[in-house]
This record gives sequence, C-alpha cells and structure tokens, in this order.
Amino acid sequence: MSVSSPLITWLYGQRLPREQLPFPHADIDAALHASWLHEQPGLIQTSRGWRCGRCGNDNQAWFASLPCARCGTDCCYCRKCLTMGRISSCTRLVHVAMPLPSERYAAPLAWSGTLSAAQKEAAMVVKQAVLNGRELLVWAVCGAGKTEILFPAIAAALEEGWRVGLATPRIDVVRELAPRFRQAFPSVPLTVWYGGSEERGRIAPLVLSTTHQLLRAYRAFDVMIIDEVDAFPYAVEPMLEYAVSQARKEQSSLIYLTATPSRAWQLDIRRGKRQAAVIPARYHGRPLPVPAFEWCGNWRKRLERGRLPENVLIWVLRRLEQGKQAFLFVPHIDELEAVTRLLQQVDHRIVGVHAEAPDRAEYVQAFRDGRVPLLVTTTILERGVTVPNIDVAVLGAEDRIFTESALVQIAGRVGRSAAFPDGDVRFFHHGKTTEMVRARRHIVHMNETAQKRGLLHR
Repeated sequence: MSVSSPLITWLYGQRLPREQLPFPHADIDAALHASWLHEQPGLIQTSRGWRCGRCGNDNQAWFASLPCARCGTDCCYCRKCLTMGRISSCTRLVHVAMPLPSERYAAPLAWSGTLSAAQKEAAMVVKQAVLNGRELLVWAVCGAGKTEILFPAIAAALEEGWRVGLATPRIDVVRELAPRFRQAFPSVPLTVWYGGSEERGRIAPLVLSTTHQLLRAYRAFDVMIIDEVDAFPYAVEPMLEYAVSQARKEQSSLIYLTATPSRAWQLDIRRGKRQAAVIPARYHGRPLPVPAFEWCGNWRKRLERGRLPENVLIWVLRRLEQGKQAFLFVPHIDELEAVTRLLQQVDHRIVGVHAEAPDRAEYVQAFRDGRVPLLVTTTILERGVTVPNIDVAVLGAEDRIFTESALVQIAGRVGRSAAFPDGDVRFFHHGKTTEMVRARRHIVHMNETAQKRGLLHR
C-alpha cells in the first residue's frame, strides 16, 4: 500500500466511522500503522457524560444504549446525528492524517457578466477576507446577486490552490447553484453533496453541499462559505455550526451570506463587533417591492366552509387573467391542500408543494418552465427559487411561522429580474403582527439606505 492508495484517495477530506469505509480491514490497519490514517473515539467521555465526536452533541437526552453486536456490550450511541449512520461508544472515526493534495488553477473564472458598483465593492471586501483568512458577513438584499459577488473571491482562492466549500441549508438551492458554478468555473472539478447524491463525500477543489453533509467533512476547506445562514435548520441547530467548524481547516476564511441577519447580528454590525459587507440594492438598481397589507377576515373559518376570502380569490383571478405567474404562501400543509383543491376548480394547472410532497421537484420545475400559472406553497420555497416575472401573496401572514426573516425572503421573490424589476407583494391577514411590520420596515430601510448611497435609479 502507498500514500496514493485508493483508500487514502477515497477518504481525503472526510472523517467517517471505520465500518463505513468500503475497504478491507487489513488495508485500514496498514494505513493506520503507517500513520497515513488517524482514528479517534466516536463518543468521548467528559465530566458531563458523553460527547459525540462527529456532531459535537453533549446533551445527554440525545444519547441512548442498545445491545451491540460489534462489542458485545450495551453500547451507548448518539441519536442526534443518527440519520448519518450510528456513532456508538465503540465506533472509531477515521480520517487521513496528512495534508490534502492541491492544484492551482490559472484564471479559472469564465463568467462573462458584469457587476454593479455595489457588487464590485462587496466582491472586493469578500476577496480580501478570503485572501487574509478572515470571517465576514455579506448582508445583501434578496436579488442582489450574492452568487456573482463570490466569484472573484473563489477564483482567487482556486488560483492559490485552496479548496472552497459552499454550504446551504436546502437541497433545492444546492441543485440550483451547481450548474451556475460549473458554467462559471468550467476547468475546475466540482462535486455536489446532498442526501442521495452519487458525488456525496467525494472531495474536489470546489464543493457545493447541504450543511448536514458537512458532518462527513474534516479539515477539508481553506474557504468555507455558508449561504442563508439565518435559515432553518442552520439557524436553530448547533450541530450544524459544529459541522462547519470541523469541515474548515484551522487556518481558513469563513464567509456568511444572508439577506436577513438576526437582530443580534444586526446589532453586532452597528456596534462594530462583526465585519460586514452590506448591499442594500439589487444589481439592476430598482427598489425592492414593498409589501401591501390587506385584511381578509377569518380565512381559516372560510376554508372550513370550502371557500376562500373574496379578496384573495380576486387577487388570484387577476393574475390568471393577466397571464402572470404567482406564488401563494400558506402557513401549513393541511391549509395548503385545502387552498389548492379550491383553486384547482378555477384552473386545473394550479398545484401545491410542501416539504413532504413527492412531486415537489417536478412541480417547481414546471413552474419555472411556465407550465404552472400559480404555485401554492409553504415556507419551503421562501428562498432559493427564482422566476423572472412573478407576483407573491401570503395567506395568513399573521401566523407565527411567518417571521420577519421569512416575510422578507418571500417578498424577495418579486422583481429580481432586470427585465421585470417590479411586482405585487400582498400580505393577506386576519390582524397585523409585529413580524409583518418589522418585515416591511426592513425592506423600506434597505431602499432608503440604497437611495442615500446613490444605488437606485427609477
């Protein structure tokens, strides 16, 4: 066996349970003996109890035990990251103990687009943060062109022979980004990591991943970019923050992207505790559409009677008459199904999608292709899906699931294209909430900031 053996090549950049390695035990033992591989306990005993070596969980409520066929005892295991395979007290986590090979790419960026003045300014700040190994938050409004802002920094990293990882909470976004990155960096090998992907775990100079799949990675990336850092589940799951810390090299840069940073992060920016590049305008220089609030009465009772609020139905019919596509967001799946059934009586092409919908990807693609005039959806599509010319409405905007962040993202679906920079955003409600008011205030504030900086033209 040599240092370039298939085992070493296959495992580069990953830390996995020994039993998940598809290689003979003798090869693994030989690589460990030669110090090409390093192994460590899957679970670590601490003063508080157990801690999971893969996901960092130390909440004892997430540990359980079972009779183990491998060690012949009652073995403790972590339930927190169980979907990635069991980590038990007798598990050994294995990773390559030597630096990953790297390759420099000369002028890897083939993107021929142009950046706006605000984008150029932000792109330079991101590039400097990457080259100097710093942490940076990019706060850019929905539709500002965050992906394109990253291109110069990623190109600079690849020219240095560095490995770049971009992680986002949702599979849909990973799938949408992959062809754009392959087109922008055609000479650079790229792999995509998400549940079910054949490329999952395969290391490359450029990796696009869901945040959950970073639990596989170990000291792999010189540049780590976290997209939609405020989104579920990353924003509420410490395990994913731990996964990012383990996936990065000890000397690396960390770039956060969001259109809706938490109020705590916004306060940190104002106090100078967090470095940020703020982009308050879209690349086409038109203001963000501001949501209109419209009372629609007790819409849930109407649904129970098999009817939609009159003004909601009128809004839908007007879009159908105009031939303009639209999203209609609703709070929950049962309400989505009821609303979809009613609207299909108006137009059979209307469909509904939610997280558990088996035809979700097919319906979203049909919407992108223009074959679906109106898509009823939950917050699963509040971000990551871009259609050039649409309007958006929220039914039940007062529901607690519609936070300031969610409502800003929903409004951000409208007016993203330079060809169609305007559109209608309507929040139908049974009573205004603080989150609704904050969302509108957020959007108005960004427009005012962009105006003061001379970034808007009407």
